[in-house]
Amino acid sequence: MTDYFIAWWNVENLFSVEGDPNRIPWLADKLKAELKGWTAAVLAQKLAQLAKVIASMNDGRGPDLLGLCEVENKAVLEQLVMALKPHGRAYKVVHHDTSDQRGIDVAFVYDSAKFTTKSKEVFSHTILRRTGTRDLFQASFYTKPGKNRLVVIGNHWPSRSAGQYESEPYRMLAGETLSYWLQRIREVLKQQATDPEPAVLVMGDFNDEPFNRSMTEYALGQRTDRLVKSKRAESPYLLNLTWPLMGAGSATQVFEGEVTMLDQLLVNRGFFSDESPWRVKDSSTEIIRLPEMLEKNGAPRRFGRPSTKSSFDATGFSDHLPVACRIVEQS
Repeated sequence: MTDYFIAWWNVENLFSVEGDPNRIPWLADKLKAELKGWTAAVLAQKLAQLAKVIASMNDGRGPDLLGLCEVENKAVLEQLVMALKPHGRAYKVVHHDTSDQRGIDVAFVYDSAKFTTKSKEVFSHTILRRTGTRDLFQASFYTKPGKNRLVVIGNHWPSRSAGQYESEPYRMLAGETLSYWLQRIREVLKQQATDPEPAVLVMGDFNDEPFNRSMTEYALGQRTDRLVKSKRAESPYLLNLTWPLMGAGSATQVFEGEVTMLDQLLVNRGFFSDESPWRVKDSSTEIIRLPEMLEKNGAPRRFGRPSTKSSFDATGFSDHLPVACRIVEQS
Protein backbone atom coordinates (compact mmCIF):
# COMPACT_ATOMS: atom_id res chain seq x y z
CA MET A 1 0.00 0.00 0.00
CA THR A 2 1.40 3.37 -1.06
CA ASP A 3 0.05 6.83 -0.34
CA TYR A 4 0.60 9.88 -2.49
CA PHE A 5 0.42 13.54 -1.54
CA ILE A 6 -1.54 15.47 -4.18
CA ALA A 7 -1.82 19.26 -4.22
CA TRP A 8 -3.24 22.13 -6.25
CA TRP A 9 -2.15 25.79 -6.27
CA ASN A 10 -3.08 28.91 -8.21
CA VAL A 11 0.36 30.57 -8.11
CA GLU A 12 -0.93 33.96 -9.38
CA ASN A 13 0.63 35.17 -12.58
CA LEU A 14 3.83 33.18 -12.88
CA PHE A 15 5.08 34.92 -16.01
CA SER A 16 8.40 34.81 -17.77
CA VAL A 17 10.44 38.03 -17.68
CA GLU A 18 9.49 41.31 -19.30
CA GLY A 19 10.75 41.37 -22.87
CA ASP A 20 11.03 37.59 -23.23
CA PRO A 21 11.83 37.15 -26.95
CA ASN A 22 9.82 33.92 -27.06
CA ARG A 23 6.59 35.67 -26.06
CA ILE A 24 4.26 36.02 -29.04
CA PRO A 25 3.73 39.65 -30.14
CA TRP A 26 0.01 39.97 -29.32
CA LEU A 27 0.59 38.67 -25.80
CA ALA A 28 3.66 40.87 -25.29
CA ASP A 29 1.55 43.88 -26.22
CA LYS A 30 -1.30 42.83 -23.94
CA LEU A 31 1.00 42.27 -20.94
CA LYS A 32 3.23 45.29 -21.54
CA ALA A 33 2.03 47.38 -18.60
CA GLU A 34 1.41 44.38 -16.36
CA LEU A 35 4.97 43.07 -16.67
CA LYS A 36 6.78 46.38 -16.29
CA GLY A 37 9.81 45.74 -14.11
CA TRP A 38 9.33 41.95 -14.09
CA THR A 39 13.06 41.28 -14.23
CA ALA A 40 15.02 38.04 -13.94
CA ALA A 41 15.83 38.92 -10.33
CA VAL A 42 12.18 39.49 -9.43
CA LEU A 43 11.12 36.28 -11.18
CA ALA A 44 13.83 34.38 -9.28
CA GLN A 45 12.43 35.75 -6.01
CA LYS A 46 8.89 34.74 -6.98
CA LEU A 47 10.11 31.23 -7.83
CA ALA A 48 12.00 30.99 -4.55
CA GLN A 49 8.88 31.97 -2.61
CA LEU A 50 6.75 29.38 -4.41
CA ALA A 51 9.42 26.70 -4.01
CA LYS A 52 9.58 27.37 -0.26
CA VAL A 53 5.89 26.52 0.14
CA ILE A 54 5.89 23.58 -2.27
CA ALA A 55 8.91 21.99 -0.60
CA SER A 56 7.23 22.34 2.81
CA MET A 57 4.25 20.23 1.76
CA ASN A 58 3.95 16.57 2.72
CA ASP A 59 5.86 17.05 5.99
CA GLY A 60 8.76 18.68 4.19
CA ARG A 61 9.06 16.09 1.44
CA GLY A 62 7.16 18.05 -1.22
CA PRO A 63 4.11 16.85 -3.18
CA ASP A 64 4.14 13.73 -5.33
CA LEU A 65 1.85 15.42 -7.85
CA LEU A 66 1.06 19.13 -8.04
CA GLY A 67 -1.47 20.90 -10.24
CA LEU A 68 -0.81 24.57 -11.01
CA CYS A 69 -2.58 27.41 -12.76
CA GLU A 70 -1.69 30.93 -13.84
CA VAL A 71 1.61 29.85 -15.37
CA GLU A 72 2.67 31.40 -18.67
CA ASN A 73 4.59 28.60 -20.34
CA LYS A 74 6.62 25.44 -19.94
CA ALA A 75 9.90 27.34 -19.70
CA VAL A 76 8.91 29.14 -16.50
CA LEU A 77 7.66 25.83 -15.08
CA GLU A 78 11.05 24.29 -15.75
CA GLN A 79 12.57 27.16 -13.80
CA LEU A 80 10.27 26.32 -10.89
CA VAL A 81 11.40 22.69 -11.08
CA MET A 82 15.01 23.89 -10.96
CA ALA A 83 14.19 25.95 -7.85
CA LEU A 84 12.82 22.76 -6.27
CA LYS A 85 15.80 20.60 -7.27
CA PRO A 86 17.82 21.20 -4.06
CA HIS A 87 14.97 19.60 -2.14
CA GLY A 88 15.71 16.23 -3.71
CA ARG A 89 12.75 15.52 -5.99
CA ALA A 90 13.07 14.46 -9.65
CA TYR A 91 10.16 16.59 -10.84
CA LYS A 92 8.96 16.73 -14.43
CA VAL A 93 6.35 18.92 -16.13
CA VAL A 94 3.20 18.24 -18.15
CA HIS A 95 2.00 21.42 -19.88
CA HIS A 96 -0.06 22.61 -22.83
CA ASP A 97 -0.45 26.14 -24.23
CA THR A 98 -4.10 27.12 -24.06
CA SER A 99 -6.17 29.83 -25.70
CA ASP A 100 -6.43 32.07 -22.64
CA GLN A 101 -6.34 35.74 -23.53
CA ARG A 102 -3.72 36.54 -20.85
CA GLY A 103 -1.54 33.59 -21.80
CA ILE A 104 -1.92 31.73 -18.49
CA ASP A 105 -2.16 27.95 -18.47
CA VAL A 106 -2.88 24.93 -16.29
CA ALA A 107 -0.08 22.39 -15.79
CA PHE A 108 1.13 19.49 -13.66
CA VAL A 109 4.44 18.91 -11.90
CA TYR A 110 5.06 15.29 -10.86
CA ASP A 111 7.74 13.17 -9.25
CA SER A 112 9.18 11.07 -12.07
CA ALA A 113 10.44 8.53 -9.53
CA LYS A 114 6.82 7.76 -8.63
CA PHE A 115 4.84 8.42 -11.81
CA THR A 116 5.20 8.17 -15.54
CA THR A 117 3.02 9.68 -18.27
CA LYS A 118 2.14 8.94 -21.88
CA SER A 119 2.03 11.80 -24.38
CA LYS A 120 -0.93 10.21 -26.18
CA GLU A 121 -2.93 10.44 -22.94
CA VAL A 122 -2.51 14.19 -22.45
CA PHE A 123 -5.50 16.23 -23.65
CA SER A 124 -6.62 19.84 -23.67
CA HIS A 125 -10.41 20.19 -23.78
CA THR A 126 -11.77 23.42 -25.24
CA ILE A 127 -14.69 25.12 -23.55
CA LEU A 128 -16.92 26.27 -26.40
CA ARG A 129 -17.86 29.88 -25.81
CA ARG A 130 -17.86 33.03 -27.87
CA THR A 131 -14.62 34.44 -26.44
CA GLY A 132 -11.51 32.43 -25.63
CA THR A 133 -11.07 30.90 -22.21
CA ARG A 134 -8.77 28.42 -20.55
CA ASP A 135 -9.07 24.80 -21.57
CA LEU A 136 -9.54 21.88 -19.22
CA PHE A 137 -6.25 20.02 -19.02
CA GLN A 138 -6.22 16.23 -18.65
CA ALA A 139 -3.32 13.82 -18.17
CA SER A 140 -2.96 10.18 -17.14
CA PHE A 141 -0.31 9.27 -14.58
CA TYR A 142 0.89 5.69 -14.08
CA THR A 143 2.44 4.61 -10.80
CA LYS A 144 5.82 2.97 -10.49
CA PRO A 145 5.98 0.02 -10.13
CA GLY A 146 2.25 -0.72 -9.79
CA LYS A 147 1.41 0.81 -13.20
CA ASN A 148 -2.04 1.81 -11.99
CA ARG A 149 -3.60 4.68 -13.91
CA LEU A 150 -4.72 7.92 -12.29
CA VAL A 151 -6.52 10.39 -14.57
CA VAL A 152 -6.16 14.01 -13.45
CA ILE A 153 -8.08 16.98 -14.84
CA GLY A 154 -6.87 20.50 -14.04
CA ASN A 155 -9.29 23.44 -14.18
CA HIS A 156 -9.10 27.22 -14.10
CA TRP A 157 -12.60 28.43 -14.79
CA PRO A 158 -13.65 31.93 -15.97
CA SER A 159 -13.25 34.58 -13.30
CA ARG A 160 -15.83 36.62 -11.42
CA SER A 161 -14.26 39.92 -12.51
CA ALA A 162 -17.36 40.88 -14.53
CA GLY A 163 -19.53 40.15 -11.48
CA GLN A 164 -20.29 36.81 -9.82
CA TYR A 165 -23.75 36.36 -11.30
CA GLU A 166 -23.05 38.08 -14.63
CA SER A 167 -20.16 35.67 -15.27
CA GLU A 168 -21.79 32.59 -13.73
CA PRO A 169 -23.10 31.17 -17.05
CA TYR A 170 -19.50 30.82 -18.27
CA ARG A 171 -18.60 28.68 -15.27
CA MET A 172 -21.75 26.63 -15.74
CA LEU A 173 -20.54 25.96 -19.28
CA ALA A 174 -17.14 24.92 -17.93
CA GLY A 175 -18.86 22.59 -15.44
CA GLU A 176 -20.93 20.99 -18.17
CA THR A 177 -17.79 20.54 -20.30
CA LEU A 178 -16.03 18.84 -17.40
CA SER A 179 -18.97 16.52 -16.82
CA TYR A 180 -19.12 15.65 -20.52
CA TRP A 181 -15.47 14.59 -20.55
CA LEU A 182 -15.86 12.59 -17.34
CA GLN A 183 -18.65 10.67 -19.06
CA ARG A 184 -16.52 10.14 -22.17
CA ILE A 185 -13.51 8.92 -20.14
CA ARG A 186 -15.68 6.31 -18.48
CA GLU A 187 -17.21 5.17 -21.78
CA VAL A 188 -13.93 4.97 -23.69
CA LEU A 189 -12.01 3.09 -21.01
CA LYS A 190 -14.87 0.65 -20.51
CA GLN A 191 -14.91 -0.06 -24.24
CA GLN A 192 -11.16 -0.68 -24.13
CA ALA A 193 -11.68 -2.96 -21.12
CA THR A 194 -8.70 -1.31 -19.43
CA ASP A 195 -10.34 0.32 -16.41
CA PRO A 196 -13.86 -0.83 -15.52
CA GLU A 197 -14.23 2.32 -13.44
CA PRO A 198 -11.33 4.72 -14.09
CA ALA A 199 -10.15 6.77 -11.13
CA VAL A 200 -10.35 10.49 -11.94
CA LEU A 201 -9.09 13.27 -9.70
CA VAL A 202 -10.40 16.73 -10.56
CA MET A 203 -8.57 19.78 -9.23
CA GLY A 204 -8.68 23.47 -9.89
CA ASP A 205 -9.47 27.08 -9.21
CA PHE A 206 -13.14 26.99 -10.17
CA ASN A 207 -13.89 30.63 -9.32
CA ASP A 208 -17.04 29.30 -7.67
CA GLU A 209 -17.54 27.62 -4.31
CA PRO A 210 -18.59 23.99 -3.69
CA PHE A 211 -22.25 24.96 -3.23
CA ASN A 212 -22.55 27.14 -6.37
CA ARG A 213 -24.65 25.86 -9.27
CA SER A 214 -21.72 25.44 -11.65
CA MET A 215 -20.21 22.94 -9.21
CA THR A 216 -23.34 21.10 -8.03
CA GLU A 217 -25.70 21.11 -11.03
CA TYR A 218 -23.22 21.12 -13.91
CA ALA A 219 -19.97 19.55 -12.65
CA LEU A 220 -22.11 17.31 -10.40
CA GLY A 221 -19.96 17.87 -7.33
CA GLN A 222 -21.53 16.33 -4.22
CA ARG A 223 -21.23 16.99 -0.51
CA THR A 224 -21.74 13.30 0.37
CA ASP A 225 -20.66 10.12 -1.39
CA ARG A 226 -24.12 8.51 -1.78
CA LEU A 227 -24.61 9.24 -5.50
CA VAL A 228 -20.90 9.01 -6.25
CA LYS A 229 -20.75 5.42 -4.95
CA SER A 230 -24.03 4.31 -6.48
CA LYS A 231 -23.60 1.75 -9.26
CA ARG A 232 -27.07 2.64 -10.50
CA ALA A 233 -26.19 6.29 -11.10
CA GLU A 234 -25.34 6.83 -14.76
CA SER A 235 -24.22 10.45 -14.37
CA PRO A 236 -20.52 11.09 -13.54
CA TYR A 237 -20.98 12.41 -10.00
CA LEU A 238 -17.98 13.70 -8.05
CA LEU A 239 -17.32 13.84 -4.32
CA ASN A 240 -16.05 17.30 -3.40
CA LEU A 241 -13.26 16.64 -0.87
CA THR A 242 -12.94 20.30 0.06
CA TRP A 243 -16.58 20.88 1.01
CA PRO A 244 -16.10 19.72 4.65
CA LEU A 245 -13.36 22.31 5.15
CA MET A 246 -15.91 25.10 4.79
CA GLY A 247 -17.51 24.25 8.12
CA ALA A 248 -14.52 25.74 9.92
CA GLY A 249 -14.87 29.00 7.97
CA SER A 250 -11.74 28.20 5.98
CA ALA A 251 -10.94 29.76 2.62
CA THR A 252 -8.35 29.58 -0.12
CA GLN A 253 -8.88 33.15 -1.32
CA VAL A 254 -10.04 36.45 0.14
CA PHE A 255 -11.27 39.26 -2.10
CA GLU A 256 -12.41 42.61 -0.71
CA GLY A 257 -12.96 41.00 2.67
CA GLU A 258 -15.02 38.09 1.35
CA VAL A 259 -13.60 34.63 2.12
CA THR A 260 -14.12 32.01 -0.59
CA MET A 261 -13.29 28.36 -1.20
CA LEU A 262 -12.53 28.61 -4.91
CA ASP A 263 -9.79 25.96 -4.99
CA GLN A 264 -11.09 22.42 -4.74
CA LEU A 265 -10.32 18.71 -5.12
CA LEU A 266 -12.95 16.22 -6.29
CA VAL A 267 -12.91 12.48 -7.02
CA ASN A 268 -15.17 10.19 -9.05
CA ARG A 269 -16.58 6.71 -8.42
CA GLY A 270 -13.26 5.16 -9.42
CA PHE A 271 -12.06 5.92 -5.88
CA PHE A 272 -14.84 3.83 -4.35
CA SER A 273 -15.42 0.82 -6.63
CA ASP A 274 -14.33 -2.63 -5.46
CA GLU A 275 -12.17 -3.12 -8.57
CA SER A 276 -10.22 0.13 -8.16
CA PRO A 277 -6.77 0.21 -6.54
CA TRP A 278 -7.38 3.83 -5.47
CA ARG A 279 -8.82 5.31 -2.29
CA VAL A 280 -8.79 8.75 -0.67
CA LYS A 281 -7.18 8.78 2.75
CA ASP A 282 -9.76 9.75 5.37
CA SER A 283 -9.60 13.31 6.72
CA SER A 284 -6.48 14.07 4.68
CA THR A 285 -7.80 17.06 2.74
CA GLU A 286 -6.26 20.33 3.91
CA ILE A 287 -5.50 23.92 3.04
CA ILE A 288 -1.76 24.66 3.10
CA ARG A 289 -1.16 27.81 5.12
CA LEU A 290 2.24 28.51 6.56
CA PRO A 291 2.19 31.51 8.92
CA GLU A 292 4.32 33.58 6.53
CA MET A 293 1.78 33.02 3.74
CA LEU A 294 -0.91 34.99 5.57
CA GLU A 295 -1.69 38.65 6.16
CA LYS A 296 -2.82 39.74 9.60
CA ASN A 297 -6.46 39.39 8.52
CA GLY A 298 -5.85 35.81 7.35
CA ALA A 299 -5.85 36.61 3.62
CA PRO A 300 -3.15 35.05 1.42
CA ARG A 301 -0.10 37.29 1.13
CA ARG A 302 0.34 38.25 -2.51
CA PHE A 303 3.67 38.64 -4.26
CA GLY A 304 2.00 41.22 -6.49
CA ARG A 305 3.63 43.25 -9.23
CA PRO A 306 7.15 44.80 -9.35
CA SER A 307 6.12 48.40 -9.87
CA THR A 308 5.36 51.53 -7.91
CA LYS A 309 2.11 49.91 -6.76
CA SER A 310 1.89 49.26 -3.05
CA SER A 311 0.61 45.73 -3.77
CA PHE A 312 4.13 44.47 -4.53
CA ASP A 313 5.56 42.38 -1.70
CA ALA A 314 8.74 40.41 -2.36
CA THR A 315 8.03 38.34 0.75
CA GLY A 316 4.58 37.33 -0.55
CA PHE A 317 3.47 34.26 -2.48
CA SER A 318 0.08 34.24 -4.22
CA ASP A 319 -3.49 35.46 -3.78
CA HIS A 320 -4.60 31.84 -3.33
CA LEU A 321 -3.68 29.16 -0.83
CA PRO A 322 -2.93 25.58 -1.96
CA VAL A 323 -5.22 22.63 -1.21
CA ALA A 324 -4.03 19.06 -0.82
CA CYS A 325 -5.06 15.51 0.02
CA ARG A 326 -3.58 12.03 0.25
CA ILE A 327 -4.67 9.18 -1.99
CA VAL A 328 -3.82 5.52 -1.42
CA GLU A 329 -2.83 2.89 -3.97
CA GLN A 330 -3.93 -0.44 -2.52
CA SER A 331 -2.26 -2.73 -5.02
